Amino acid sequence: MGQYTAEHLYRNSNAELLLLLRDPSKLKAVPADDPRITLLVGDLRDLEPHAAAIATATRVIHTATAWGDPQRAQQVNVVAVKRLLALLDPARLEQVIYFSTASILDRNLNLLPEAMAYGTEYIQTKAQCLQDLERHPLAERIVAVFPTLVFGGRVGPGDCHPTSYLTAGVKEGLSWLWLAKWLRTEASFHFIHAADIATVCAHLATTPQRPNPEPGQGAVRRLVLGQAPITINQFVASLVRWRRGWLPPVGIDLQGWLIEGLIKLLRIEVNAWDRFSIRQRHFVHQPVSPPERFGLTSYAPTLEAVLDTAGVPRRGRLPD
Repeated sequence: MGQYTAEHLYRNSNAELLLLLRDPSKLKAVPADDPRITLLVGDLRDLEPHAAAIATATRVIHTATAWGDPQRAQQVNVVAVKRLLALLDPARLEQVIYFSTASILDRNLNLLPEAMAYGTEYIQTKAQCLQDLERHPLAERIVAVFPTLVFGGRVGPGDCHPTSYLTAGVKEGLSWLWLAKWLRTEASFHFIHAADIATVCAHLATTPQRPNPEPGQGAVRRLVLGQAPITINQFVASLVRWRRGWLPPVGIDLQGWLIEGLIKLLRIEVNAWDRFSIRQRHFVHQPVSPPERFGLTSYAPTLEAVLDTAGVPRRGRLPD
């Protein structure tokens, strides 16, 4: 997300970009030697060497996150966010765009109680940070964006952007399409391409910040970034059609008891958050904010457009 957003701002605005990153060699989407770009090389958990530069920022887009290790997740997703806000100059700062995840919100964009009760370290720290930001002195200048399932990059080489985990997973998932097309289940979700997230964030970052216009929210504006919801059955059917395969007219209904039976039979390890997600099934939100909500145009508004931009072939061998 950082590279997509930096590229969009570089190409479509005259903004001077301060890019905080750990490894400059991974920066491919924008020219690091451009006079408009300043690299702040370091770890988000140690911002002191860049305190003076951070204090000059008028807009901040915070995309960094961590998961896997509870202590690291707490330090990056909670502690470092607060430290970054403390280093900003309130007299200069106009806006902070903070990246969270739609997984911690319910249908009406309220915080899910289950996020704190059952969530992984990633989910719990994102939920905790949102609660802290709502009470922060800079809350009225914060826009919290909650991406849904994010596609980006390509399944093969030839793109300067990193490949998202979801796009990378398409290649492996297609190898199981022969089985998936025989299954049916009641579940739905939103998705969005990283380029469309960048479009929305760049729009927010280059327009005047104002009090939260979203009804029923607090000081922090909450925007779930995604396209219209799609069901799992529609998703599988679209993949089959894209690969020009045959879709059976009926399939096996994966009801809850059957899923539980498969988990036990195959000895699949599931945690409390996995079980909640299996019960929840429908991860949909209202309102949802694609680029069109801001008068903009989506780069990949449909799953077919996502597959096309990801370089997924219509049939035959997948890219190496």
